[in-house]
Amino acid sequence: MESQQYPPIGPDDLLHRIAERLAERFVGVFSRETVDQYVCDSYALLDRTSRIKAHLPALTENFARERLTALAHTQELIVSDKPTVLFVCVHNAGRSQMAAALLDHHAAGRVQVLSAGSAPADSVNPAVVEAMAELDLDISKEYPKPLTTEAVQASDVVITMGCGDACPIFPGKRYLDWQLEDPAGKGVEAVRPIRDDIDRRVQGLLAELLPATA
Repeated sequence: MESQQYPPIGPDDLLHRIAERLAERFVGVFSRETVDQYVCDSYALLDRTSRIKAHLPALTENFARERLTALAHTQELIVSDKPTVLFVCVHNAGRSQMAAALLDHHAAGRVQVLSAGSAPADSVNPAVVEAMAELDLDISKEYPKPLTTEAVQASDVVITMGCGDACPIFPGKRYLDWQLEDPAGKGVEAVRPIRDDIDRRVQGLLAELLPATA
């Protein structure tokens, strides 16, 4: 007996399944139409900026979930006492990825951490991945994400990394610019001092955000 042949799953089918899962996650918070819109928009944003098409559905689900969570916090549909910090650099492939990983590590769940770029690269800088692995921090599965308005709106602190990126300005946010050397095109030896500089700044920021417990 010949095995039945099924047609391949197309992008629309995958996006439908992603939307179903996220609609269940955000039930009572967002309508299915809103979830559908964010899933489709997130897919389109990543499709324009990433050449890693094989992982695009998984990246879309992660990105859409992050954006919907940020939107829920902005609209006070989800209440959290954790401060949110957004790190921004042009490509979201080096400095902002290191800063996000280091703050997430030191905060140990006490801070919500986001990162994004105005012109995301295809992947995280391999030398940056290697430098972070030396601290036992694995960012090999991270990916550059486009900067979105809801990420800025949901953040208490927005930090650019000295690369000339401009963020939307909203009242009540704290905006900082850390002047940091760009690790692009450098080997791991040259990335280590940049990583360590970021680490010092991150720990100082954490002490300000959580003075009683940092």
